[in-house]
Amino acid sequence: MFQPKKKRVYTKKEALPKIAAYCAYQERTQNEVRAKLLDYGLDLEEADDLVILLTQEKLLDEERYAQAFVRGKYGLKRWGRRKIQLGLKAKGLSEYCIRKGMQEIDPDVYWENLLHLLEKKNATEGERNPLARRQKIQYFLQSKGYELDLIQDAWRELGL
Repeated sequence: MFQPKKKRVYTKKEALPKIAAYCAYQERTQNEVRAKLLDYGLDLEEADDLVILLTQEKLLDEERYAQAFVRGKYGLKRWGRRKIQLGLKAKGLSEYCIRKGMQEIDPDVYWENLLHLLEKKNATEGERNPLARRQKIQYFLQSKGYELDLIQDAWRELGL
């Protein structure tokens, strides 16, 4: 008969090096770290103590997390501002951290991303009806988080 493996319960002292390595590997939010610590078997008070300690040691920094998140999403995945902001809010970050993170967006690169996505989607869209085609492409760009006025400006610039 299959027996589920019992989770190891850590003390606060044992959890500290593990959670420090977890934070050093990539940027994390306080909520992610707290959830991991609770998963280690610590109680909420102990988890909060370690979160404070990690923040003081600069291993945990939500402002830095927001900046890295924004750089990755707009630079690599080519997300728009609206989708990025919703993603940061879903992570439970403060408005201040979200604003600081959004400052990472270079308007010129953002515009180039929008133009690239528009050209790429226009080339691959199979719809023949021009109005339906335009609407499908516009919905796609809005789902990526781009603002409607910018999408319309991009249409005009590309002459589509």
